[in-house]
Amino acid sequence: MPRRVLQGTVVSDKSDKTVVVKVEKNVMHPVYKKYIKRHNKYAAHDPLNTYKIGDSVSIIESKPISKTKKWVVAEKSA
Repeated sequence: MPRRVLQGTVVSDKSDKTVVVKVEKNVMHPVYKKYIKRHNKYAAHDPLNTYKIGDSVSIIESKPISKTKKWVVAEKSA
């Protein structure tokens, strides 16, 4: 099964070897047929603590690393 890849922005880097990434997406409203913004936050593994708040990153789905971490930071996006 292919791994999902998401792009988002780092919103927290307070934990050791972990960053929180906010991923935004546009979803059509079922009644009004207008696009509205929705977001999810994912805890991602950052083993070298290289990414800081505001960085745009790509994250890849992986095996569970801890209770909440199931994603790994792949690379810094443009």
